[in-house]
Amino acid sequence: MADRFYTPDPLGPGEYVLEGAEAHHLVAVRRKAEGAEVVLFNGDGHEYPSQVLSVGKRTVILTVLAPVAVNRELPFPLVVGSALPKGDRADFLIEKLTELGVTRFVPLLTTRAVVQPKASVVEKFQRAVIEASKQCGRNRLMHIDPPQKWGDFVSRTDLPGVCVVLHTGPGLAQVNAKGGTVGIGPEGGFTELEVAEAVTHGWSVASLGTRVLRVETAALAVAALFGTPLSK
Repeated sequence: MADRFYTPDPLGPGEYVLEGAEAHHLVAVRRKAEGAEVVLFNGDGHEYPSQVLSVGKRTVILTVLAPVAVNRELPFPLVVGSALPKGDRADFLIEKLTELGVTRFVPLLTTRAVVQPKASVVEKFQRAVIEASKQCGRNRLMHIDPPQKWGDFVSRTDLPGVCVVLHTGPGLAQVNAKGGTVGIGPEGGFTELEVAEAVTHGWSVASLGTRVLRVETAALAVAALFGTPLSK
């Protein structure tokens, strides 16, 4: 896979000027020179094969070729709402959920959570999504929602497919053709009131077993399980 670089700009055949952090990464980190072949993407589902025309200190001029539609997404939407782990583990969580094909991530404000996320995490996580997408080949970015209270999350009417809250209970539900939504609590778990609130709104209760898992472990395990139909 050719080196990939992200831009939020619309792309099409012709000259394009890449600036900012991505231009720096192309020149200073990846050490691309005139004539190098790279791929641009902007989250619209396409890859844009490109060739470097010239390199400056802060900009790179490229010739963008015809777009190529490359679909590396799950065949259904998958939404993960989760309490956040501490420190760098949150960045790890976002990176791996991106690699696993999760469609949307919602940072949750829950009763027992140690980390109560602020609105500023959205921009931080968006940068992590871009970096992970560059590495894993996704051409659509996992969307990051603003932090949301648990009660507001479980009462949403726009969530896809079967909705499951991870807690002590029966085995994990299977995702259906319409997709799925998973709610993951902090390491202290959801309170009984939070679980009851989800059930009131039609959510199912499921379990990953008897062991207490870290937040990111539970999130990645359930994303991988829900994403299994991709390989069938």
